[in-house]
Amino acid sequence: MVSGEAPQRSGDPYAVPDPYAVLGQGYAARRLPDPRVAAAITAALGDATTVVNVGAGAGSYEPDGREVVAVEPSSRMIAQRPPAAAPAVRAYAEHLPFRDRSFDAGLAVLTVHHWTDAAAGLAELRRVSRRQVVLTWDPALVAGFWLVRDYLPEVAAHERGLACLDAVCAGLEAPEVLPVPVPADCVDGFLGAYWRRPEAYLSARVRTAMSGLALLDPGVVAAGITRLAADLADGTWHRRHGRLLELGELDLGYRLVVSGR
Repeated sequence: MVSGEAPQRSGDPYAVPDPYAVLGQGYAARRLPDPRVAAAITAALGDATTVVNVGAGAGSYEPDGREVVAVEPSSRMIAQRPPAAAPAVRAYAEHLPFRDRSFDAGLAVLTVHHWTDAAAGLAELRRVSRRQVVLTWDPALVAGFWLVRDYLPEVAAHERGLACLDAVCAGLEAPEVLPVPVPADCVDGFLGAYWRRPEAYLSARVRTAMSGLALLDPGVVAAGITRLAADLADGTWHRRHGRLLELGELDLGYRLVVSGR
């Protein structure tokens, strides 16, 4: 066991509100770890043998062959973790219940934008780990993604207030920023995963696992998806974006930020 307080097993009754009581539906089924994204994260973790995964959710991207402790505030998300997943502490990123430098590496995957105080959470990540590996995105590039630009520009408007790439870089020491292209057949159902499979966005089940859409007004999302459905039906989407069907991966602005190498 890593040093610090002994982590509690999943389901312990921590008296904290559950931010994913509604938002966290279907994550275990739709937010599967993509092997190419996982490989980038594994490489960034380097030789770390102990890892704290903050904002761990249902357990995606927790590396094999290392001693991992998960931190997650949501009982809904913890309940979706498989039995073999790492032990989970129900706590917030801003108040990690571990001693200084308890872990070789701190991991945070597409989660910092959900933290109440990103600067405080990143400071805690630096405090408890020697290396930090954070997957986030550049909102300026996501704003150019066809789904956002053509159908749901409200996503870009909402993301202007989120703690994404700039906030992560500001919160880590001497960060290295690495691009993470999205494979055409990405199996992790985040917002940009279906860039070459536009019909997937028509599914409410698919959209439920994307916080970028789940947090928008449902009427706004419905109107944008209706326009997308019409453009797919009459060939407009393919005339505009058919060239994408020839690509194997696409840079949509997802970035791996690594500090403390």
